Order: sequence, then structure tokens, then C-alpha cells
Amino acid sequence: MEKKVQAEVYIPTAVSVGQLAQLLDVRLEYLQRRMQESGMSEEASYDHVLTSDYAVLLAEELGRNAVVNDEMAFNIYPSPPHPNPSSLPLRPPVVTIMGHVDHGKTTLLDTLRSASVAKGEAGGITQHIGAFSVPVPSNRNSSGSRSITFLDTPGHAAFSAMRARGAGVTDIIVLVVAADDGIMPQTREVINLIKKDSGNVGVLVAINKVDKPGLDAESVKKALLAEGIQLEDFGGDVPSVEVSGLTGQGLPQLVETLSAIAEMQDLRAEQDGPVHGHILESKMVKGLGPVATVLVLRGCLKPGSHIISGVTSAKVRVITDSTGKSVKLASPGMAVTVSGWKTLPNAGNEVLQGSESDIKKAVANRQRKADLDSSLADVEAINAARRQERERREAELQQANDSQRNHVEESEAGPKELRLVIKADVSGSAEAAVGALQGVGNHIATTKIVSSGVGDVTESDITMAKTVGGMIVAFSVNVPKSIELMAARNNVQICSSSIIYRLMEAVKEHVIKLLPVIIEKKVTGEANILQTFEITVKSKQTMKVAGCRVTNGLVERSKQARLIRDGEIIHEGPLDTLRQVKKDVTEVRKGTECGLSFANFSDVREGDLIQMFQVIEKPGVL
Repeated sequence: MEKKVQAEVYIPTAVSVGQLAQLLDVRLEYLQRRMQESGMSEEASYDHVLTSDYAVLLAEELGRNAVVNDEMAFNIYPSPPHPNPSSLPLRPPVVTIMGHVDHGKTTLLDTLRSASVAKGEAGGITQHIGAFSVPVPSNRNSSGSRSITFLDTPGHAAFSAMRARGAGVTDIIVLVVAADDGIMPQTREVINLIKKDSGNVGVLVAINKVDKPGLDAESVKKALLAEGIQLEDFGGDVPSVEVSGLTGQGLPQLVETLSAIAEMQDLRAEQDGPVHGHILESKMVKGLGPVATVLVLRGCLKPGSHIISGVTSAKVRVITDSTGKSVKLASPGMAVTVSGWKTLPNAGNEVLQGSESDIKKAVANRQRKADLDSSLADVEAINAARRQERERREAELQQANDSQRNHVEESEAGPKELRLVIKADVSGSAEAAVGALQGVGNHIATTKIVSSGVGDVTESDITMAKTVGGMIVAFSVNVPKSIELMAARNNVQICSSSIIYRLMEAVKEHVIKLLPVIIEKKVTGEANILQTFEITVKSKQTMKVAGCRVTNGLVERSKQARLIRDGEIIHEGPLDTLRQVKKDVTEVRKGTECGLSFANFSDVREGDLIQMFQVIEKPGVL
């Protein structure tokens, strides 16, 4: 049986439950549930510190190979939740605008921030994640938030990725539904996300495009109710607002409702302490290098701070807000663009602050783990490919054996024989040699003892071996030089040794040579035919050439090729031409394109698969 390759997980001598979940790459809720099932309910809280003994047991319970090593296990984690959140200052709510394509999400935000982003988008569809803060008028609670951070998502991939990592980056979801289209496929995707996060995130429905004549917002509300969104109009707890992104109708009510939801949620965060945030997007900017949009959730991000995200890090150089202005600090709830990254971080990754030395150590450990995980994935892929290759070889071997067996059964001559003349120093040795060697072989090829005797090899032994077409086995006896020369002249082989096992191995090798060879065809490269075209050669003759892209391995002129169409082999034979950009080449590597043609075959079509293979002859198997 093949076992799945497992990487070693390094665990420190003391680790919190939350950190252990990250080390084991599992959801915190899943680890806590497994701990409760194991009778560790009291120890299952996020910040409970486990000793390495318990951590190793839990890791092994989840199928990991745990190794206690503080240096290799070092990493940077978010700070535990504040023990008294109500004492913290308020922060702006993070609002995600979601909905179906072309339902007016970006136009709605443009009107809110009085900017024309939608006009710059290709085809009017959002190509990136926009994140910006919109100042809002103070409500009756003067100490409330004076801005709202909006996220505009191109679909829901990054949002889903962050939710999958257990990251609560969004406080309120605004579900935008166009009054003229109603419920669409992506609208249902958002509704499913809302249902999964029920209780953790606020919801507001914005029915957009109500400025169009003849539209009935009530039908949209009823459709939402049918999808499980309990609107306030029907006695539920989800508010809805009728708006128009073009005219600005209903936008003040939208902002006021968002402020009210945020006030009820009482969103607070530490202004001091290490930064904790998430990457919303990243890109290369000329003059700045890798930059990333960071949503700050805790702490204040300042220039000069050392931060880590995934397997990259940054010393913050420039922080700019959504308007492009440089800012000296980014407080919780703000989305800012940060430069100074060594490489591009991935969207959805956590951003954490630490000392320069700690971050260097953490990056090294994370990179080592990523490389190991990658190599293990490669190992599993290689093992899977080798398993398929082994199964294919076994099937071919079985087929070859079956054909050999049928051929033998049909043949009247019986199995092939290796005839042996045995000479030994004493009769006991001769008997032992006969007993050991007469059982070598199978139903296709076997040994036959023609003669056995005691004493040195003589001329008569050579004559007998030549007559029967066999070989001489000399067990612990001398073979005079003259006899060796005579045997060489008569093409008689002499196998001489004082060790019975070596004699058996030598005889077995000769028996294997009598078996039919096993023909294997090892695929060394594959190419897909993208296009076919005809070219003129000498005497106005045309030749059909296949334009191909190499998808695996090497396409080599020296190898044989076969054409596969609809899973069937149409033709096998050598290549006539192999060219790249009108130059004759001997090989073409994976990922590149080439033109090729077969010798004496021209029926090539688009979509055909060309496989290069090497014919390997292997000795039979006893």
C-alpha cells in the first residue's frame, strides 16, 4: 500500500490553541471540536497554552508528524483578543459591496466618493479590488465613526479566500440587487455566504437602479424573501434601501443605515500594539516595486514598521490612502497602499508586525515549510505518475506473458531448454549442483541436465556440450587452459565457480536470455496539434505539416512517434521534419511550439495528440 507523504510539523515547547491550529493548517473551530471530542473542553479556548506533550498528541491525532523544536517552529501570530473590548476606541466599519455583475456596485461607490472609477474599468466590470474610506456625516452619537471603509470586489474569490482562512475582515455586507434583473446566480452566491456567516456579519440590501421607470422593487424584496433573506419589510431583521447609483437617490439613507448597523455592532479595536491586517490586492508599480493594499484591523501601521505576510516581508516605506495621498499612520478600519515589500504578497494573506530579526526568522521558517510542502506535492505527483506507469507496464507485461503462454501452448516443441553438462569435484557436490540447477526456469524456458560427473572438465565434455548445444557448469573443479581455448573455438560456454549460488545466478541469466524479450514503449514527450498546413517541397509536391505545442517532456527527432486520435493510435513511425521558426532542430522542450511531419504519413488533424516514445527491450522475467 502507498501511504500519503506527510511533512514534519515543528511545534514549540509551549503553544496556544490558536497558534497550533495555524501550525497544523486547520480551522480553529475544527481543532477545538476535536479537542472537545478528546475530553479537552476546558483547554479548547483560543488563547489556552498547551504543553508540547498535548500539542504533539493533537498533531498525531490529526495525522501529522510532530517534532518539538522551538527554533524551527518560530513564527509570528496575531495577538490574542483584548480581554475588555468595550474599553477600546471605536473604529470605522468595513463594508463589502457584493452582488451580481453589472448590477451597479462600482457606480454606487463612485457616487459615494464622487469619483469615476467605473469609467476606467475595462468593459465596465471591476478588474481589481477597490478599497477606500468614505467620510460620513456624524450621527446623533458624536463619538461614533466618522468614516466607512468600503471594499469593492470583482466577484467573491478574495472574499471567500479570507473567509476560508477564518478572517473576519468584513463587518457589513451590502448586497446590491438591480431592480431590473432581480436575483441572479452571483446574487445567490452572496446569499449563501451571508447564511454561512450568519451572526458574524451585518447585512444591508441595496435595491439599485430604482430610477428606471416601470420597475417594481417589491417583487425584488419578495424574491429575496424566497431566497431566505428576512427583510424588515416582512418582519425580519435585514434592512433594505432603494437607491440609484446614477442619480444618488437613497444614498444618504444607505449611509445612515450603515452607520446605525455599525453603531449596534459597537466595533472597536486597539490603536496601539502590533499591527494585524489582511492583503486585499498586490501589484507591481513603476518606481515603487511591489505594493499591496492592506486592510488594517488592529494596531496602527506607520512608515518604518517591519511587517510579514505569507513568505514575504516589508519595511514600510510609503503609506497612501485611497485618494493617493501619503499618510503618516493607518489606523484600524483603514485600507491603505503599502510599498516596501521584497516580493508581491498574495491576496487574502494575513499582515502581522514584528521586530526585524523575528520577521527574518519567521520568513525563513515559512519559506522552508512552503518549499517542503511544494516538494511533497511534487513527490506525490511523481508517485502517482510512477504508479500509473507501473500499472501500464504490468498490464503490458501480463499481455506479453499471455501471448507467450498462448504461443507455447500452440507450439509442439514445448519450452526452450538450456542444456547443461555438470562437472564437480566430488559426487556429493555433483548431486547438489544437479538438484539446484534442474529447477531453474519456467514453462517457457527451463534447464535440462544432459550429463553430470566428477573430475576436471575434459575434451569429451566440450564435445558433448557442443553436440547438444549446451553449456558446461564446473563446480569446484579446474578448467585447464587448453580446454578453455577448445571451448572458445567451439562456442561452448563454461561457467566455473566454487560457490553454488553464483552458479545458480549465472545459469538463471542464461535461461532468461532464452525468454522472449519484453518490448516497452516509454513515452518521452507529448505535443498537441494546434493547426495543420501544407507546404510546397521539391517538384511542386506538397507536404502536410502539424503545428504543435509541446505539453510534456521533449519532442526529439531521434525518437519514434505515434499519432493518437480520440484515444486510438492512428500511426506509429519516425518523424520526417522537426522545425522551430524555419530552423531544423533535434529537440523541442515543454511549453514551446514547433512544426513537424511524419515520414510516409500525412493524415494529421487539429486536436490530435502526438506522443514521442522510446522502444526499450527488456529481458524476460522468470
